[in-house]
Amino acid sequence: MRQRHGTLVLALVGLVAMLFLLPDLLFAQETAKAVPFTQEMADALANSKVAVDTVWVLVTAFLVFFMNLGFAMVESGLCRAKNTVNILSKNFIVFAVSSIAFLVLGWGLMFGDGNSFFGTHGLWFVGGADNSPAVGDLYKGVYSSINWTGVPLWAKFFFQLVFAGTAATIVSGAVAERVKFGSFYIFSFLMVGIMYPITGHWIWGGGWLAQLGMWDFAGSTVVHSVGGWAALAGAILLGPRLGKYAKDGKINPIPGHSITSATLGVFVLWFGWFGFNPGSTMAADWSAIARIATTTNTAAAGAAISASIAAWLLLKKPDLTMILNGALAGLVAITAPCAFVSVVDSLIIGLGAGVLVVLSVLFLDRVKVDDPVGAVSVHLTCGAYGTLMLGLLAQDQLMPGTTGNGLLYGGGFKLFMAQLIGVAAVGVFTFGISLLFWQIIKATAGLRVSAEEELEGLDIGEHGIHAYPDFQTPIAEHMAGIPGPTAGAQRVMAPAHEGTR
Repeated sequence: MRQRHGTLVLALVGLVAMLFLLPDLLFAQETAKAVPFTQEMADALANSKVAVDTVWVLVTAFLVFFMNLGFAMVESGLCRAKNTVNILSKNFIVFAVSSIAFLVLGWGLMFGDGNSFFGTHGLWFVGGADNSPAVGDLYKGVYSSINWTGVPLWAKFFFQLVFAGTAATIVSGAVAERVKFGSFYIFSFLMVGIMYPITGHWIWGGGWLAQLGMWDFAGSTVVHSVGGWAALAGAILLGPRLGKYAKDGKINPIPGHSITSATLGVFVLWFGWFGFNPGSTMAADWSAIARIATTTNTAAAGAAISASIAAWLLLKKPDLTMILNGALAGLVAITAPCAFVSVVDSLIIGLGAGVLVVLSVLFLDRVKVDDPVGAVSVHLTCGAYGTLMLGLLAQDQLMPGTTGNGLLYGGGFKLFMAQLIGVAAVGVFTFGISLLFWQIIKATAGLRVSAEEELEGLDIGEHGIHAYPDFQTPIAEHMAGIPGPTAGAQRVMAPAHEGTR
């Protein structure tokens, strides 16, 4: 009974409050109707949107930049301890080199107005007008291919820069443990300054593939396949590491020194991909961002599972390195279609990528292409696969006015054929010019370290320091005649994989 009385009292209080407040609410409503929506208010709203979009674009760019740490951990972990400093050095310097190459040349070639093959305006430096809606003017600069996003020019530049750096760092893993540091240095500049922006212009710069109808939302082809093709060319020209393939055809495993580091690196990359794909909206479109984040994660999860099962069946063990590369394969594959496919279809794409990357790793070993970290299989094979899956599974209702429906959703062959032509054209150009650049470097600066340096480790030969000095006999002490550890102690202290050559 008390509870019923209490409820009645609260209801009466609420009714009285409404009666007192109703005139004020009506007055406020009438006042709001009377106040015109001025140009100043419109400008303020526009400025607010630009501010929010800019913060979103920069934060996601910072996430993509953070992926450099992931690549460094994955590659160093999957290679031997004696080459750790060299691999970390390459992964560190490659972004610095990429930053300068993209600033002085790459940005203009990729996004500058020009022709269907490369930009001719705005070369050598970043310039042109800012096209933010808050300025209240149409874009009148020289980078009109990227005027679809309203963030300031420098936000656009920085976001695209971290993507260019990602493409270059892919190459590092495939040529690891035998390439000269200086040669990789030169190739990275040529790649980001010339190769990457030309094919990027074809697709993202309004070039001939974009005009043909090819789509690549966040870079399965623009970033990952390009990096993969360049990596494949380098790995072929360098040849395999000493002792990797026996004369009788036997494949000798060369285990990495830290599976912990590799696992940490993949977690960093998975996290960074939530900047890579959702950030490619280049606007704080909450609906698209949420869906893209979900398709991205679903593909990665599906690929990790399918790779574990494929490895279990083919190798008789659920190899963790295959599982790690499986997750990366799913992330690469979903990068092109992430905005255009459903969550269910993203799972299908991921499941296929996980199996495909295992088969690709095994195939490359069979044909004696030595890729220490599986970079070609992850980025090239699955980048091409994901780009083609966009042509099959895209749905117009998800992003109206963009791709249209894919082949399996009644859209016919048009989209799929555009994707297929794009994959082939980018592959032929990138692989061909990569071979040319690698050959020029080989003929001038040299490409591969000496056999003695490779056996000793590139850390000492290229950089003069060890990553793990406590587990090595210091050269200075040896030269000074200071006794080192006994042979038995050396065997205990040395990483287990050393000597597999």
